[in-house]
Amino acid sequence: MSSQRRTKIGGVILAAGQSSRYESGNKLLATVDGTAVVRHVAETACKSSLSDAVAVLGYEGVAVAEALEDLSLSAQHNDEYATGQSASVRHGVEFARSAGWDAALFLLGDMPFVRVETIEELLEAYRTGTATVVVPEHEGRRGNPVLFDNCHFDALASVSGDRGGREIIETTERTAFIEVEDPGVHWDIDTDADLAEFADRHDSL
Repeated sequence: MSSQRRTKIGGVILAAGQSSRYESGNKLLATVDGTAVVRHVAETACKSSLSDAVAVLGYEGVAVAEALEDLSLSAQHNDEYATGQSASVRHGVEFARSAGWDAALFLLGDMPFVRVETIEELLEAYRTGTATVVVPEHEGRRGNPVLFDNCHFDALASVSGDRGGREIIETTERTAFIEVEDPGVHWDIDTDADLAEFADRHDSL
């Protein structure tokens, strides 16, 4: 695959979950420095060199959409959000196909501390290499977001429940693991304590 064909890369922000473990309501609408968690994720995507972006909404979709107002991205509603993350992945894949993306970077809506520079490193690795999956690692442990070439869209569309692309990552010969200096690739927010801990760590960096 030539690098010329690896130019249209979009971002899929998975923002449909029910925040079942978060004690104070919808974690995507919790704030860091006065800005909703999900908006931090979307702003990072929009600041990067991604060609396009879509947010897949579900639980409290109207409120989440309001948190994303005025950003340069599309939104799709996932009516099946209660069945798990895979339904949102399928919606993202459908959008990516209709938009003619060469690849999709899947960003989790509850990971607001991923850096723009990290996204750029993943995109550069994809654009200049031969990998069809690109995964960030920090201190030897893999994290998110993860990029998938469109050759994996069929497989992504067939996952079920809360499984993401883990099996694809582990079985694809052309998976590249990119070491990044960004602990934010591990910091997903499930509880109030997570948000407080990661915000403190982030502020101290």
